[in-house]
Amino acid sequence: MGDSSHERNQGIATQASSTRALILHLDLLSAADKSGGDVRAPEARLEEACGLALAIDLDIVHAEVVRVSRATPATLMGSGQVERFADVIDAMEIEVAVIDTALSPVQQRNLERSLKCKVIDRTALILEIFGARARTHEGRLQVELAALTYQRSRLVRSWTHLERQRGGAGFMGGPGESQIELDRRIIDDKIVKLKRQLDEVKRTRELHRSARRKVPYPIVALVGYTNAGKSTLFNRMTRSAVFAKDLLFATLDPTMRRLSLPSGRQIILSDTVGFISDLPTQLVAAFRATLEEVLEADIILHVRDVAHPDSTAQRADVEAVLADLGIAPEESATPIIEVLNKVDLLPEEERAQVLNLAARDPDKVAVSALEGSGTDELLALLDQRLNARRELLRVDVDLSDGATLAWLYRHGEVLEREDDEEHSHLLVGLDPADRARFERRQAGQPLS
Repeated sequence: MGDSSHERNQGIATQASSTRALILHLDLLSAADKSGGDVRAPEARLEEACGLALAIDLDIVHAEVVRVSRATPATLMGSGQVERFADVIDAMEIEVAVIDTALSPVQQRNLERSLKCKVIDRTALILEIFGARARTHEGRLQVELAALTYQRSRLVRSWTHLERQRGGAGFMGGPGESQIELDRRIIDDKIVKLKRQLDEVKRTRELHRSARRKVPYPIVALVGYTNAGKSTLFNRMTRSAVFAKDLLFATLDPTMRRLSLPSGRQIILSDTVGFISDLPTQLVAAFRATLEEVLEADIILHVRDVAHPDSTAQRADVEAVLADLGIAPEESATPIIEVLNKVDLLPEEERAQVLNLAARDPDKVAVSALEGSGTDELLALLDQRLNARRELLRVDVDLSDGATLAWLYRHGEVLEREDDEEHSHLLVGLDPADRARFERRQAGQPLS
């Protein structure tokens, strides 16, 4: 895969000010390296790596899958392959080489010496994207913590090529660092300080969650592989304008909006960061506080890009991260609905198959977030699932108490009503939280 074909496929123009980059995906062919059972094609992995590079505006001048029969401890690739890419880098004036795998500090150092350019691995690339995209105070703290944890065992040199266009925190090295080495003790002190700040943020988030529990509205969380269309679906359902683009990790910070379902029930819809295969362990830990919104959810919507060739593997990656958070799909008490998105991109025959699959499975719904098809069915399904959680309660309300009657109709499902001269006798379905609110009202507390 060369530079010109990739640029045509991605629809980007080379910019003179962009950092010229080489993207390599190492296809490790030995049995030991294949024990993980990755079902993705190497070419698809390369395309994803290119998408990550484009997300921070790297100018991809060459991209290639490198077949490695046996990984070498020093450089992963064989010496002949390293020499060949050193010539490519020199001839094409490449400034940074992105190796789509995890490199040890020694391997990174050896490759930089041999290739004579900056070398970053998949972990550093994803950290750089997160650094550029994080907008909230908490997001920036989490990214900085992850980056420092990653850098702790590595020397930071003066590679300033990405300073020109990067909007992030500059985790790959900045001006003036050529004269000094980051001291581990200083890094450790920074890590301790960041963890303390994050603890404060987490306490604040817990206060916000406690306040929502008192309101309270059911929470529906969107999860999914990056670029599966979560933010587009979020905008479609809530009529919001959250940044959504055909780009890996287009949005990072969680967003929440109130949404009315067809029955009039109010819910909170939460858009979360997208997942990705081989997510750096530092980020899984650092962003756990962000993903805790998922743990609070009453329903999880797993948004899948069914038009993507690796849709099945992406589903497995998302489920693995959810399991790491303690939400295993087979065991979780939280209902998980699969939202089969981007059906508009499928050929007619495949689209019919997906629609038939969704029609037969009560835990699936097919949609096109871009065009809006299927979203009405999704909202109706959310209503149905939330109704199933309702508890039946017989209530006697004074006919003069119009506020309470109106509230019960607004927040519950009135199944039966019989009026006499003084009272309305109701059979109402209420969510557990709403029932608690109503009982507080009966005890003389204000009804919110």
